[in-house]
Amino acid sequence: MTATPATSGTPAVPAQQPWEPALSVRQVLGLERVLAGQPEVVAGAHRLDRPVRWVHVAEAADVGVMLSGGEMVLTTGVLLAGDEDKQGEYIRSLHRAEAAAVVLGLGRAFPAPPDVMRRAADRCGLPMVVLHRPFPFAELTEEVQSRLLRRKFAAVSLSEAVRTELTGLITAGAPVQRLLDEVARHGGCPVVVTNLAHRVLATAGERPAVDDVLRDWERIARQAGAGTADGWIRAELTCRGERWGRLVLCGYRGDRAAGRLLAKRAAEALVLHRLLGGGDGRRGAGPGSAGGTWDSPGSWEEQSARSLLTDLVSGAVPARQLLPRARAAGLPVNRRVFVPLVVGARDTARLDRVLRLLGLPGIVAGLADDRAAVLLSLAPDQDARALTAHFAARLRSAADAAHTVVAAADARADWADVPAGLREAQQVADAVADSPAALELPPVVRLRDVHLRGLVRLLRDDPHVQSFAERELDGLLQGPDGDLLSVLRTYLATGRNKSRTAQLHHVSRPALYRRLEAIQGRLGVDLDDFEQAASVHIALLAHDAQQG
Repeated sequence: MTATPATSGTPAVPAQQPWEPALSVRQVLGLERVLAGQPEVVAGAHRLDRPVRWVHVAEAADVGVMLSGGEMVLTTGVLLAGDEDKQGEYIRSLHRAEAAAVVLGLGRAFPAPPDVMRRAADRCGLPMVVLHRPFPFAELTEEVQSRLLRRKFAAVSLSEAVRTELTGLITAGAPVQRLLDEVARHGGCPVVVTNLAHRVLATAGERPAVDDVLRDWERIARQAGAGTADGWIRAELTCRGERWGRLVLCGYRGDRAAGRLLAKRAAEALVLHRLLGGGDGRRGAGPGSAGGTWDSPGSWEEQSARSLLTDLVSGAVPARQLLPRARAAGLPVNRRVFVPLVVGARDTARLDRVLRLLGLPGIVAGLADDRAAVLLSLAPDQDARALTAHFAARLRSAADAAHTVVAAADARADWADVPAGLREAQQVADAVADSPAALELPPVVRLRDVHLRGLVRLLRDDPHVQSFAERELDGLLQGPDGDLLSVLRTYLATGRNKSRTAQLHHVSRPALYRRLEAIQGRLGVDLDDFEQAASVHIALLAHDAQQG
């Protein structure tokens, strides 16, 4: 085997390290005092990233019985010279004790690296280093031990500082996003929380860095799970004996042991936050940062979906920039057709169950006013209208959801058009919300189904429309009898059907006639005149939209 200088070679994938801070063999060999001894790696060069937990001087052949693992063993070999069996057993004993490396000082017993020891170390994968110049082992021991103690103290101090800070935030009722932001600040890297299927639930950190992580999240998540991603440190999220997610420090560049402590403290804080019922979860920097509580994995997933859908609708972030978040949240986005829906039901768990039952990929998020948004992701050859109708029919099959209405926008083949589609579905849902309960609505309602009501809903904030509504309805709005406004609403919505209006208001025909006469007198209109009736109807729709 060719000898290798101690400072050369490509760093290998770091092995699983213990929680306590440690130096690697490579780092020890790079110390100025060690370099003065002209170190040369003669075996196990591919294992130089093993952690050094302690430094120990030992000459006995059965040295392994004195070790507990992770030690860098220093020896002059004076008790091994001339006995090849002892030399081989010395190396094998170190290997059985899981020593980090062996350092042999040349000169007193061995003028050159002994072949027996070198070959045995090579077979065991144990880094073996020789020092070509005399070197006081006491200096190396002192240097390494002091550095290890300083690193351990610094890591423990960081751990306690983070624990105290995060606990303080939790007791103050801070949202979980604030906790993650603090973890990202301490770590100087993006932080990602996922469920067990690697679906991203929340993130924190600088937005460009987070986007870079999410852009190739599926591949990176696999590497992080296998322990092959440099600088990626993860901690399991476990509550009441059940593992439900992971926290990942993405590309952490500090001391790995300190990073493990930081990840562990962060995971403990998230579990405590969940056990205490979570905070108000106000919006923060990444998925999972919009309102609501965070007391279960399911609610985390809903927060992630809600944050994504909210950002899509608002237009605050260009749709293309949201693609990595959508992909990381588990939504298929490549060569897909997207169907934006708004459902008149707030039970997101039921909506999720229906999607899974039908095998429809999509994300669900609760909205205000007891409604929910759903974004379906379909293959181009799937019938979007038929699947949407099937979804709505399945929702209505439940006894307590027989009148649930699904507001839908036309399918979007381009992700960039999804925000407009979501806004359109919301406008349809708003228009449907203004419809009198007496009107029968189809399970799936689109913009063309709401006609004039949809147009008025779009224009409801226009000052001219508001002024028109006030002027047309002034005689009723100023009057004390609010029942007349309700009668007028039903009369116009039923196409001026007097019999139907009387039936819905549980009054006789003569009583209804008297009320209609009172309405016409107060408004100064003739409801039998189509144009005047249409004007009043538009004003009433605008008034209801503004009130809604």
